[in-house]
Amino acid sequence: MLTDALDSVSEEPHKAKAKEGNVLERWTWPEARERFRNARVALIPVGSTEQHGPHLPLGTDFLTAQALARAAAEETGAVCTPVVPVGISAHHQQFWGTLSVSPDAFRAYMRDLARSVAAHGLKRLVFVNGHGGNGAALLEVCRALRPQGVFAALWNWWLDPEVQKILEELFKSRGTHAGASETSIIWYLDEALVKRDKLEEAAAKASETFAVVRYGAQLPLDTIDFSESGATLDPREGSAEAGRRIFEKAKEQLVKLIRWLQEVPGEELALKEHLP
Repeated sequence: MLTDALDSVSEEPHKAKAKEGNVLERWTWPEARERFRNARVALIPVGSTEQHGPHLPLGTDFLTAQALARAAAEETGAVCTPVVPVGISAHHQQFWGTLSVSPDAFRAYMRDLARSVAAHGLKRLVFVNGHGGNGAALLEVCRALRPQGVFAALWNWWLDPEVQKILEELFKSRGTHAGASETSIIWYLDEALVKRDKLEEAAAKASETFAVVRYGAQLPLDTIDFSESGATLDPREGSAEAGRRIFEKAKEQLVKLIRWLQEVPGEELALKEHLP
């Protein structure tokens, strides 16, 4: 089932069936040539390999980003690159299995990856991001690329306003990291990856929030400073049906973003001239 989850998501709840679709690593170079020439937008899914409590897999962030990107590429004809599975995760370093790279290395890698895609003619990109710790660095990359004629957008599924409405409707607790929303999405993509016998432990030792802000100050805390289990709020609220609703709404919003990028005139995306 994990192989299925990596490929795409079907209309059937609880399952994710393989669709080759617009997935770069499955093509030969002549096939890639044809796909790139017929596309307008490329998707670069990126996440992390880091602890997600005792109940979710280390790959939660990149599995989610990959599934969303592939499903949206299938619907829109966008090119989808292989997923970037390791990001900026030093704040989870005390938990076993967490992998991380430095912000400098991550920015350089993502910038060069985007330039490599653009060299094939696709200069409208979306970073489909599944990990909050990547956000600041990815936005810096987007800004650095624009003066070079490459327009890259950063899309975080959990921050989309329409997705947030669904989360408010579904859950009393709105814990993000390893909380009800991520538990639900993974449950939907591959129910075997959710350790349901560990949900009580995750909830009992979770934090009330991702506690890195106090009195408006950003604090250099690690997750272990405020969450013994590595989770936030109450993952017990999660379900496969909730995951289906979240995933479908997120995919719908990503598709809208891609459609806009496919249609918007180039001059609206280009860096504007300096004022006289």
